[in-house]
Amino acid sequence: MATMQLALSTLGCPDWDLERILSVGRDAGYDGVDFRGYRDEIDVTRHPLFTERADETRSRLESAGLSISALSSSITLCETDDRSAHVAEARRLVEVGDAFDVDRIRVFGGGDPAVHSRAELARAGGETMREILSIDGAENFRWILEMHDAWTASDDCQQLLDELPDDVGVLWDAAHTIRLADESPRDTLDALGDRIEYVHLKDAVYDPDHHDATHDGYVYAVPGEGDLPMADVVAALRDRGYDGWLVFEHEKRWHPSIADPEVALPAFVEWFHDRR
Repeated sequence: MATMQLALSTLGCPDWDLERILSVGRDAGYDGVDFRGYRDEIDVTRHPLFTERADETRSRLESAGLSISALSSSITLCETDDRSAHVAEARRLVEVGDAFDVDRIRVFGGGDPAVHSRAELARAGGETMREILSIDGAENFRWILEMHDAWTASDDCQQLLDELPDDVGVLWDAAHTIRLADESPRDTLDALGDRIEYVHLKDAVYDPDHHDATHDGYVYAVPGEGDLPMADVVAALRDRGYDGWLVFEHEKRWHPSIADPEVALPAFVEWFHDRR
């Protein structure tokens, strides 16, 4: 049976310092951390823990038995007005990634299909990605496109992938494809499974009247207490032989009313191991 590695996203614990992130991650049974922001800074390439203090931070990660599963950027490939800023962020990410021996860097597609056609956006995304890959050292990383925003459905994501270099992979956010694209987990894997190499998972309950609901009416929940077929995602991945990272993305940073991280983060590991 394929063995997946578990990581926690720091979206789930935006107020925690590094010591608490690492101690809870270690004690709960995680293998890694996906740093999507740290405390007040969403861009870790601008925080001293990941720049001038990188050696210290790396040592602390190693002591906890954890690694950085990926660097999650805010880069949006298809928004050409900000291309120079996105390329500059990519350059900083390469430096941080080198310091921590990171394998993967996440990017978004972005862009507004109400303003530009998907074909135009996809071509712009390809141009941005090629400019990023021209950065010295960028070729040492796997750049992964998240199924998100205008590129959530498999067919739409494929249209953008067709304009990107073949070695760009896919980050499957299963909650997005299930809720927003109305795809079953196996449908998504059948369509894009050969490109999927990183997975986000979270649970949610449909409650459109809740003050902290997402725009499509869901409230994020403790794993196993929501409406999303998380178990089907894990089963489909195992059937396919997936042995990459499975990241619990509990969006506490964006939705402060949801369960606190000291409850949700350990609950995910327990839920996952109960699926064996």
